[in-house]
Amino acid sequence: MKPFTNFESRLVPLPINNVDTDQIIPARFLKTTSKLGLDQQLFNDWRYDALGNPNPDFILNQPRGQGAQVLLAGDNFGCGSSREHAPWALTQFGFRAVISTSFADIFKQNSLKNSLLPIVVPPDVHAELFAAAPDATVKIDLAKQTLTTPSGRAVEFPVDSFSKHCLLNGVDELGYILQHEPDIAAFESRRVGSVDTR
Repeated sequence: MKPFTNFESRLVPLPINNVDTDQIIPARFLKTTSKLGLDQQLFNDWRYDALGNPNPDFILNQPRGQGAQVLLAGDNFGCGSSREHAPWALTQFGFRAVISTSFADIFKQNSLKNSLLPIVVPPDVHAELFAAAPDATVKIDLAKQTLTTPSGRAVEFPVDSFSKHCLLNGVDELGYILQHEPDIAAFESRRVGSVDTR
C-alpha cells in the first residue's frame, strides 16, 4: 500500500441511494482473487447494455466521469453482502475516496483496509456537493480529517485512529504488526527466558 496523501479532485456524482455491493460489482465477477481488471466490471449492469456495449448515459462512460478520484454517492452506500471486490473495483478505477451521508459498516471497513477513504458528511454538505458536481473540485486532507468543499468550507469527517494511522503510513494490519517486530521478538525472548523448564 502507498501512504495516503492529500489531494484535490473533481467529483463523480452518483445520486442513487442504497447502492449495494452487487451493484458496485456483480457476484458473477467474484471468482478472481486478483484486483487487476476489476475496474472493467465496476457498476457493470449500469455501465453496459445486454450486449456489453457502454451505456452513454452512465456517468463513468462520459468524459466528466474520467480521471476524477472522488465518487459522490447517495445515502447508505455499500450496503448488502460483504465483498472486498467492491473497494478493489473502485480503487482500480482510480477512486481514492467515496463521499456519502452513510456507509454500510462492512463496506466501510473493507474500504479502509484497501486505501479507499469513506467520507461521511452531513446532509447539507452532501446536497451542496451534488449541486456543485461534476465540474467543481474538493480537497481531502486525511491528517486533519477535513474535506474542503468548492465554496471553501472545511468540513471535518470521522475516521478511527488505527485506520488513519495505517492509511497515512501505507500499511495494512499485517504491516502494522510487522512494524513492531523488534518489540514482539523482545517480549517473546523475555517470556521464553522466564519459563520454568524443571
